[in-house]
Formats: sequence, C-alpha cells, structure tokens
Amino acid sequence: MLGTLRFRLTALFLVAVLVFGLVSIGLAVRLFQDATRQQSVDELRREASGLAALYAESALRSSDEGAKAPEFAAKKLELATGDELYYIGASLFPGQRFGLTRLPRSALGGANLDRDRQVIVEFTPPGESRRLLAAAQPVQLVRGSEPFGWLIVAKPETELREQWLSLLGRLALALAVGVALAGLLFLWLSRRLTEPVRVLTRATEEVAAGRYDVEIPEARGTDEIALLSERFRGMVAKLAEAEQLKRSFLMSVSHELRTPLTAIRGHVEALREGVVSEPDQVSASLDIVAAETDRLERLVGDVLDLAKLQAHRFTVRHEEVDLERVLDQAYGAFAEEARRREIDYRLTGVEAALVIVSDGDRVLQVITNLLSNAFRWTPDGGRIELQLARANGRVAVDVLDTGPGVPPSQRARIFEAFVSQDADGTGLGLPIARELAVALGGGIELRSDVATGSRFRLVLPVLPAPVS
Repeated sequence: MLGTLRFRLTALFLVAVLVFGLVSIGLAVRLFQDATRQQSVDELRREASGLAALYAESALRSSDEGAKAPEFAAKKLELATGDELYYIGASLFPGQRFGLTRLPRSALGGANLDRDRQVIVEFTPPGESRRLLAAAQPVQLVRGSEPFGWLIVAKPETELREQWLSLLGRLALALAVGVALAGLLFLWLSRRLTEPVRVLTRATEEVAAGRYDVEIPEARGTDEIALLSERFRGMVAKLAEAEQLKRSFLMSVSHELRTPLTAIRGHVEALREGVVSEPDQVSASLDIVAAETDRLERLVGDVLDLAKLQAHRFTVRHEEVDLERVLDQAYGAFAEEARRREIDYRLTGVEAALVIVSDGDRVLQVITNLLSNAFRWTPDGGRIELQLARANGRVAVDVLDTGPGVPPSQRARIFEAFVSQDADGTGLGLPIARELAVALGGGIELRSDVATGSRFRLVLPVLPAPVS
C-alpha cells in the first residue's frame, strides 16, 4: 500500500498542500502582525495627540482660572480607551495631583523625545516585565513653545500577540480542515486516475502469462492514460495475432516438414527392405530422396534467413553485380514451369553492362521469391513478365502477373511472416524478399488490381563501383 502510485500521489499532494498552507499562514500572520501593529500605532498617535491637547487646555485653564487638576480623568480615560497613560516631565498642575502615572525619562531606555513631534517607543515600566508599545506626545501650552513634558499613551505588546495568536489558531484549524478535505478529494481523484493503470497492470500480468484474451475496458477521454490503454489494447491484439500466426506457421511448417520426411522415409525403407531392387527404380527413389532433401534444406534456410533478418544479424556483401546475368539466371529458373503451364513468360528491358554494387546472391534470392509468388498465383495460360528499368540513380525490377490480385486489406499483411492465403505455402517468401530488399538499401513496392493482376517492384540503389 505504501509503495503504490496512488499512495505516493496522495502523499505528495498532501505535502504540497501542507507546505503551501504553512507558507500562506506564515505570510498571512506576518501581514496581520504588520497591519495590527500599524493600526495600534495609528490609534496610539490619535489618542496621544488628543489627550495631550486636552491636558494642555486643562493646564492653561488651571493657570488662568485657578481650576483644579482633573485628578480622576486619567483612570476614566484609560477605561475609555483601553490603553495606559503615563507622563514624563514637569508637572502640568504645580502642587496638585492630576492622575497620570509619572515616569522618569530613563524608563524609555534612552529613546529620544522630540519637542515638536510625536515619537513611537517601546519600553518596560519600572518594576514590571511587560513590554509596552507607546506614542509619546509633547505637551505644549503654546504651540511652538518648550514642552512641559510628554504624554505617553501605551498598550501592552501582549495584546497584539494575542490577536495574531488567535488568528494563527483559526488559520491552523482552517488548514487542518482544508488538508483533510483535500486529502479525501485527491484520494478519490487518485483512485479514478490510477484505477486504469491498475487494470493495465493486471492485464500485463495476464499477457506475460501468455493469456492474450484478457479484457481491457474501453478508456474514456483523451488523456495520456486513455491513450496508453488504447495503445496497450492494440499491442495485445497484435500479440494475440502474432501468437495465432506462429501457431499457424508451426502447423504449416510441420506439414511441410512431414511431407518430404514421409517421402524420404518411405523410399529409404523400400530400399532397405529390398522392395525396390531394379536399377531404374533405385535411381528414381534416390532422385526423390535428393529432391525432398533439397526441399527440406530450402524450408529450413528460409526460416533461418527470416530470423536473422528480423534480428538484424544478417550480413550483406558489397560487390559488383551484373543485373543482366542475375535476371537471366532468375528468368531461366522458371522457364520450364512456364512452358509446361503454357504461361506467356517474358523478360524485357534488360540493358547490357548494367552493374550495381550490392549482394548478388541476395538480389537473385529476392527476384526468385517474387517470381515464385507470381507463378504460385498466376493460372495456367496466364502471363508473367520480368522487367528492368533504371532512373534517378536507382534500378527497378518489376514482376508483373495476371493472377487474382491482392485486395487492399491484404496488401500489408502479405509481407508479414507466416501469413499465406495458399494452403501449400509457408508465408515466408514475400517477408524474406522485403527484409532482404531493405537490408540491401532498397524496398519492395506493390500495385495490384483484382481484375488485371499485380506488379511487385524491387527498387535498389545504384552505388558506384568500389575503387580497386
């Protein structure tokens, strides 16, 4: 469970959400601290300015009219504002108590008090451990004159701390709830995302065990997982098809091997038991054994050639190849069959001294395979033509026949190994021809019509002869 993709995705998402949330809370708390401090400073400034003016006015009236000092005003003002009031300097009401707690100037920790402007200070009252944030306002009986002292309006910094701690607790609770909800949501989403992957994982295990009939649900959507499911379904279908083709091939090869082996075994037993004793009969039996042995050798050679070509372990030689000689040799190999089946068999377009650099034996093998395919499908009395042409630095060898043609749906499949519409064929001739053509630096092209027949074209490059 802990090592699954679903768990890792969920854990990674929750960690990302948590980190983002903590960073956001840190920034929010910091901004809130700055905002509350500035708000408190603004409030202290307003209160200090107003109270200083109030006490200055009271001091003037006391001096002019002999009014008493407002002894109880300080306590009432502290209750009204929620702040603490202090005073530094000479008495505003000589010989009278006016209710403000007086502080020595040293209590401000060496802060510079301006005679004309307000000053924001932090200090600890004598005998206490509390830290206060305060605004010190000069008290001037006449504007611009020397101040009598400074009115201090202060509030404990713990009040500010309590405010942002309260906010921090609420934000932490909101983060916890958000992370929980996000975790549940992403757990559901991750299940939706990883379920197709888990299905594919189970399917791969089935395919690895050789069971290609595994059911893969149709993928919904056009995302990467849907594309992966679609590609995997196609791969499994191709694997199943390949497995079926291999089985068909093994059955076909078994049949092809059994037929000559049966013939060889029958003639060998007849010779061994003396059933065949006449010299002519013995010679005929030995000829049949030799022919069937050649057939076995060709079949095994084709299988080995195809395996080497598909494994890219096939060696191609580079030598001067006289195409006139190669085409004459390929043409002559089927001349007797054409005469026997009354097929109009022609060789055209051959130029003298047309030499390319390639592997002559493999070029002959490709052309022979194409001619063999043409004779296999052309009916008696039909027409087969072998043509040679040269253009744009390449040569083209065409094999035309008047067979039944190849339907469009089968034109790619006939070049696949083990695919044959002929019950007597192994389906190796055309795949070997195509792989050889590619190995020689060329290719095979097909044009076919179900009414007129097919044209297989071998295209090869014309390379300059090597310098001797």
